[in-house]
Amino acid sequence: MKTKDHPKVNHGKQGVLLVNLGTPDSLSLWDIRRYLKEFLSDQRVIELPKIVWQPILRGIILNTRIFKTRRAYQKIWREETNESPLRYYTRRQAELLDQRIDDPQVIVDWAMRYGNPSIDSRLKRLQQQGCESIVVLPLYPQYCAATTATVCDEVFRSLMKMRWQPQVQIVPRYYDHPDYIKMLVAQLERRLERQENHPQRIILSYHGVPRQYLEKGDPYHCQCLVTTRLIQEAWPRKDIAIESTFQSRFGPKEWLQPYTDVTLESLPRQNCYRIMIATPGFVSDCVETLEEIAIEAVGSFRQAGGDHCEVVPCANDSPEHVRLLEQLVRPHLKV
Repeated sequence: MKTKDHPKVNHGKQGVLLVNLGTPDSLSLWDIRRYLKEFLSDQRVIELPKIVWQPILRGIILNTRIFKTRRAYQKIWREETNESPLRYYTRRQAELLDQRIDDPQVIVDWAMRYGNPSIDSRLKRLQQQGCESIVVLPLYPQYCAATTATVCDEVFRSLMKMRWQPQVQIVPRYYDHPDYIKMLVAQLERRLERQENHPQRIILSYHGVPRQYLEKGDPYHCQCLVTTRLIQEAWPRKDIAIESTFQSRFGPKEWLQPYTDVTLESLPRQNCYRIMIATPGFVSDCVETLEEIAIEAVGSFRQAGGDHCEVVPCANDSPEHVRLLEQLVRPHLKV
């Protein structure tokens, strides 16, 4: 084939893809069911044989949990943009990171592991725009097979279908990155300055996983505890204790402990009536932070006799967070 007859191929650019967990496209039961089906069918998330789990999922879970899930999303849905906070903040992070990198040869995009926009569609779009190399940043500071690994699985599945594969680099976990810790401590300090009555305790609530994942060798639990220890070491107010808990348990099996809800309900009995809660494992506010923690958990604490509970927002689209994202991806870019 002569050169002049060769089809036009875009090339010479680099891509950055931010990936978060996922969200329903809307508040319709159909969209929520579709999202839950994709999410809960992932064997990295539910480690049961398909022949056992799928009848339970399709016969019971998807016909009951969709109503509870919709009620939760209704409480936190962004009416002004008609989307979930997770979608809004992930998109904003990509837009602001693109502005911060400010290089026409670098294209920053975003995707969701479950739901839309999919990893597959965004990788294809970056490749079609001429990205010969793509840096993928899973937005999970602590590595877990049910989060980081499943992002990698989907990335590699997409690559398997491409004739011209871009070079792909996965940004590793950053649970102990000095700037991540510094950002979290600064968030706590700023929130503390706004309170007249300082908390007696700070609770760092991480998303839970079944305890058997830890027993099988998943490093998630250990990395969460390291994050907490590093925050404790950098925390200037030694008179205010900081501790880790785990939220969002599901099903009858034992999950990582101590449980967030049980801990909060027990604190007033220990004469602890003022607390502050932060969620270091979440970089964007979502249904787990806004509904489960800021509404449900805070309500349980107050019902148990608690006086005041301050919830620290996630890093979201703050300048400090966008700077951290740049620091995480910059070493992988040829600029």
